[in-house]
Amino acid sequence: MNELKVIENELVPVYETSTGEKVVYGSELYDVLGVKSQYRDWIRNRISDCEAIENEDFEAAKILAPSGQSKTEHIIKLDTAKEMAMLERNEKGKQVRRYFIQVEKKYKTASLATQELSPQLQVMINLEIEQRRQAEKLEHVENRIESIREVVAIDTTSWRDDTGRILRKIGMECGDNKSYQDVRSESYQLLEKRMGVNVKQRLTNKRRRMADEGICKSKRDKLNYLDVIADDKKLIEGYTAIVKELAIKYGVA
Repeated sequence: MNELKVIENELVPVYETSTGEKVVYGSELYDVLGVKSQYRDWIRNRISDCEAIENEDFEAAKILAPSGQSKTEHIIKLDTAKEMAMLERNEKGKQVRRYFIQVEKKYKTASLATQELSPQLQVMINLEIEQRRQAEKLEHVENRIESIREVVAIDTTSWRDDTGRILRKIGMECGDNKSYQDVRSESYQLLEKRMGVNVKQRLTNKRRRMADEGICKSKRDKLNYLDVIADDKKLIEGYTAIVKELAIKYGVA
């Protein structure tokens, strides 16, 4: 289920795969539902409750944690995600389920209408829809970036301290559901998704270069992902924008 693109983002981000499958990220569904238990416990229980089958109803993907180790994210088909929301048995679960149903109806209706047209018209319509989506997505991103800039200020010369302060504040505000390490991990995951980089591999390469230069192991071991980000101006810009967005998301700006 790679090559995901966002097609709906009003409540829970809904993605479309290269084959047209509608999916959601387990962690993003978990956040919107406001679940009290830990993510790993919740997802395990819900997969069991739904009798979901791996590689049919969902896929487990490895992502980076701040420690440099990998942890598991889940890419879940919309039908299964709808059932997971229903099993919460509360108003938020009902709201999310209704939202998923609306998304399903919207794209099913569009698909049926398009199938009645000639192949040539279908191609033209699909191209126009895609162009419109990209334009709307760009406008949304630009508006969101401008909004974030107005609310959260991060100095480019002290970005490491500023981003750390904001992430620690998010961790304290969110308590057990979103600790500092969890939100730090989320920031790196978003960086990898949006910037198309492998931060862990870059860290490994940096340590190897330092070893070749004769720098002692104790100094190499102290390196972290922030040191990798600091080497690339574009990564610094991308990372600070992500931390600003997280501040807005968790209401700590």
